[in-house]
Amino acid sequence: MTPQTDPRAGAAVKAADRAHVFHSWSAQELIDPLAVAGAEGSYFWDYDGNRYLDFTSGLVYTNVGYQHPKVVAAIQEQAARLTTFAPAFAVEARSEAARLIAERTPGDLDKIFFTNGGADAVEHAVRMARLHTGRPKVLSAYRSYHGGTQQAVNLTGDPRRWANDSGTHGVVHFWAPFLYRSRFYAETEEQECARALEHLETTIAFEGPGTIAAILLETVPGTAGIMVPPAGYLAGVRALCDQYGILLVLDEVMAGFGRTGTWFAADLFDVVPDLMTFAKGVNSGYVPLGGVAISGKVAETFGKRPYPGGLTYSGHPLACAAAVATINAMAEEGVVENAARLGASVVAPGLAALAERHPSVGEVRGVGMFWALELVRDRETREPLVPYNATGEANAPMAAFAAAAKGHGLWPFVNMNRTHVVPPCNASEAELKEGLAALDAALSVADEYTP
Repeated sequence: MTPQTDPRAGAAVKAADRAHVFHSWSAQELIDPLAVAGAEGSYFWDYDGNRYLDFTSGLVYTNVGYQHPKVVAAIQEQAARLTTFAPAFAVEARSEAARLIAERTPGDLDKIFFTNGGADAVEHAVRMARLHTGRPKVLSAYRSYHGGTQQAVNLTGDPRRWANDSGTHGVVHFWAPFLYRSRFYAETEEQECARALEHLETTIAFEGPGTIAAILLETVPGTAGIMVPPAGYLAGVRALCDQYGILLVLDEVMAGFGRTGTWFAADLFDVVPDLMTFAKGVNSGYVPLGGVAISGKVAETFGKRPYPGGLTYSGHPLACAAAVATINAMAEEGVVENAARLGASVVAPGLAALAERHPSVGEVRGVGMFWALELVRDRETREPLVPYNATGEANAPMAAFAAAAKGHGLWPFVNMNRTHVVPPCNASEAELKEGLAALDAALSVADEYTP
């Protein structure tokens, strides 16, 4: 795992990237992508020999780290045996991946529809909900991210929606609970939960229960801030769905497959949705794969009625072989247990200690290997370190923090005024402590913007 320096090769990679690659969510002339030479475990490195501890897990998907030997071997073996095959056939890797996923999903979510990623999983879950109920609308939270395709980005709450929002996709947004920045003037978790549920029921009433097909929620919101819902909230949403004949769709694209210290975040709350989306950690992103786990009552809708949807690469054998290997490796190596144990014994107290030392840390929140630090200018007023959706000079404090982290060998996940701590779920105690030390140093830079 020793990085080899080759600046000339790195320059060539970067030149080709700049000439031909069009990057996501970016003003193309304002970005400067790092040329990556290699990766292994919790680390990656560039062509200049700089090594970084990855506290982003890629985009929160390398749950078993980079280049896990069992997953790499499974992809190689599957490629030698059967590289690809159309989705209308029964293929061993596809069947086994579906079986292993269904074994771990809550309740009777025993049918698996495979997609290429999380966004199209959300697209199909919503389509299934609308066809099952015969209703057009879907409710989703403002603080959310559900994907970049047209329906999924309309369901998204964050600013990436704005430029793509057609206002015609049957989407209604509402406020989910978040005590630190409560929209309900709550002072306790219990108040926040009760008032958020009251707000949701009022929204249902004013939109017309008979028009609403589904309520879509990230079980634990990810990119929007890793806000673990208060006790009773998801059970309350489940009860409202049952009361009004609405389907509950949980988005576990980011929170699933060990990220919260359980196979699925829903397990933390003892709630069973009607549909559940997944992707990312299902095979650590080694080959693109996502899907929808479907309950018995929804699956029955399409027992003798064709489901009007599909994808050329649904259940791609290479992706499914990677999923089989990932899930088996996680089970054999205790990866989910590792995320729960070290999340509680190392990450939680380590971040709490950072909050004690650094006035720029307004709140620490999370579970497992899924944490966020809310960075502020003033703890009393809770003014964010940078404004909502800041860019350019307005975002300078967060840019300075990120640069400091990278300077100390840590690649941080930065979004708005937050840094998320989302290392691989099999990260070691030593790696986590190394990352916390680098965060400690970088937060001293953020502190310079506080009184």
